[in-house]
Amino acid sequence: MMDLDEIEQQILREVAGIDGRPEGAYNFRLNGKSVGRQSSTNIEVSTSPDGLNIHVAPHTHGEVVHIPVIISASGLTELVRNNFYIGQDCEVTIVAGCGIYNCGTKDSVHDGVHSFYVGKNSRVRYIEKHYGAGPGAGKILNPVTRVEQEPGSYVEIQTEQLRGVDSTRRETSALLANDAKILIRERLLTHGRQDAESTIRVELAGRNSVADIVSRSVAQDESRQLFRSQITGKNACRGHSECDAIIMNKAQVSAIPSLDAQCPDAELIHEAAIGKIAGEQITKLMSLGLSRAQAESQIVNGFLR
Repeated sequence: MMDLDEIEQQILREVAGIDGRPEGAYNFRLNGKSVGRQSSTNIEVSTSPDGLNIHVAPHTHGEVVHIPVIISASGLTELVRNNFYIGQDCEVTIVAGCGIYNCGTKDSVHDGVHSFYVGKNSRVRYIEKHYGAGPGAGKILNPVTRVEQEPGSYVEIQTEQLRGVDSTRRETSALLANDAKILIRERLLTHGRQDAESTIRVELAGRNSVADIVSRSVAQDESRQLFRSQITGKNACRGHSECDAIIMNKAQVSAIPSLDAQCPDAELIHEAAIGKIAGEQITKLMSLGLSRAQAESQIVNGFLR
């Protein structure tokens, strides 16, 4: 098991919520190298020329896989590929995420490609947190997530990026078979001159497939955000996309939802709302003794919860 310094331990807590070695299967990556790996009885973690491979045996229930990435070296650029093969009738949680601490003069960059192949009637919960810190140059994260779901499967994706990341380009795509469902929840906060783009594309190919996408974001200072979502309905299906954003100071936020119904029985809905914090909310909290800055912080935290 890896030996982490105090800063690296803090990053691990932020992105994975753990201290030290977890139970079950895991792979830990530090500054471009794997520094700890373990399989469990039902989950095999291995490598190949295609990247890191996680095979979950059919009928596996209640297990958790941790695959955090930590970068504490300035000027490091890496591309990581993680492939998840989930057998049928499984129920598993995957905790990923990347944290970068940069105190040097060169940008540190992590690009991750995560491919999920989810078996029939399986349920997967995927948690991905991004974190950036340090007084140095750029902290840059560009995750790509690809999902293929067999009939009756369920995938829940939770992504979180709250402060610290200077630039991010997030791409998520999913292809659903009959009776499959995907739930995507995105939380994002940018500040300073940070820049964030998120693109989500879901193809509802199967009969009675369902997609529910919700993005909540806050843009502060002079940061910029762009959110794109596209749901394509190729069968009798249901799709919902929602983007809610709070804009503050001199920030910029763009939301571009798209629906493509290719079947008369496809039911697709999109919602988008961008606005500033209501003045009466701030006034009410300030009347309770909070400063304006404290009131805004309370509102933002509640919105992103």
